[in-house]
Amino acid sequence: MVHKTFSDNVSQTHYLLDSQNELPTPDPQLAPNVMDLFSLKGKVAVITGGGQGIGYAVAEAYAQAGAQVALWDVYDPVKPAMQLEQQYKVKVKSYACDVTCAKDVDLTVKQIVAEFGTIDVFVANAGVNILLGSIINDQNADNMGWKKVMDINVNGVYYCLQAVGKVMASRGPTNKGSIIITGSMSGHIINVPVHQAAYNTSKAAVIHLAKSLAVEFIDFARVNSISPGYVNSGINDHLPRETRQRWWSTVPMGREGLVRELVGAYLYLASDASTYTTAADIIVDGGWTAV
Repeated sequence: MVHKTFSDNVSQTHYLLDSQNELPTPDPQLAPNVMDLFSLKGKVAVITGGGQGIGYAVAEAYAQAGAQVALWDVYDPVKPAMQLEQQYKVKVKSYACDVTCAKDVDLTVKQIVAEFGTIDVFVANAGVNILLGSIINDQNADNMGWKKVMDINVNGVYYCLQAVGKVMASRGPTNKGSIIITGSMSGHIINVPVHQAAYNTSKAAVIHLAKSLAVEFIDFARVNSISPGYVNSGINDHLPRETRQRWWSTVPMGREGLVRELVGAYLYLASDASTYTTAADIIVDGGWTAV
């Protein structure tokens, strides 16, 4: 009888207990040209919250990189989809779906697969922030603000990745997908001078969800998150200028970011340039979280 040492057992056991893969796992076949690594030609990309703001900027970047794009929003983003298709000569279709309804999410994912054939890249970008002040304020007594933020920002992401994970798992380990969650620097720090406990909590949750699923989905997908800082996407236009000035004063770069300044990170994670990147959170905040 041969007695194995602890080192023998560790070296012959995969990190994931239920994995049957031999070690080392195969290296990916990568294009020799760096520009080709960043190309999305032949890939199908889905972006939730894709009708405007960060989502639309990401969708446009993906179309420019050659991807076929499914634009998904709570209201049918048919006009933005037509604009992208006409300008970049790639297939773009629009889908209306509320991410808080798991059944509708599953049906929408199946519809996208039926019309595009597969899903290579999925960006879980749909989100909301409701500024209701301190949680002990009377207006928060019914907790509806908290529930809505959590339902969209956390449950919605979970439902989407549950459905998309099944699609990517069915393709096998030789054709790995990429899942990208839009987090926020608010998942790392506390914003001042506003009180937004629900939003901060929701973004911390999905950043960790990305890390959890990166391990759970390791055989068929990479899962990462991107955490933008203050970005001039239009979502904060209703806030007093004094509040935004406070932000500018705390950002080392002295300004909010442009949505176009985020798309490089999204392109990297969607492309073959990032085949060894998973469970990462890329912070794009002008240096805010460093001070």
